[in-house]
Amino acid sequence: MIDDKRHARIKSALSLKHISLSDIARSLAVTPSTVSIVSRGYRRSRRVEQAIADALGQRPEEIWPDRYRSRAVKRREEAAMPAP
Repeated sequence: MIDDKRHARIKSALSLKHISLSDIARSLAVTPSTVSIVSRGYRRSRRVEQAIADALGQRPEEIWPDRYRSRAVKRREEAAMPAP
């Protein structure tokens, strides 16, 4: 899900730690736009998400809870869906 507000919060939190998305990109040997695309929600990359979370001292599940719903929750939701 694309979420520019979350992206702005991530950038702001990183800025308070004197870290930029470009710094994360350099550490992963990817382009800054790759990190930005993941942060905004256009694409997923567990590696980039983990690097951002590590830089913020959090878990990816805390930053992107919609991307990391537990498997148990997913199974319950699938089981509750009516059959076609």
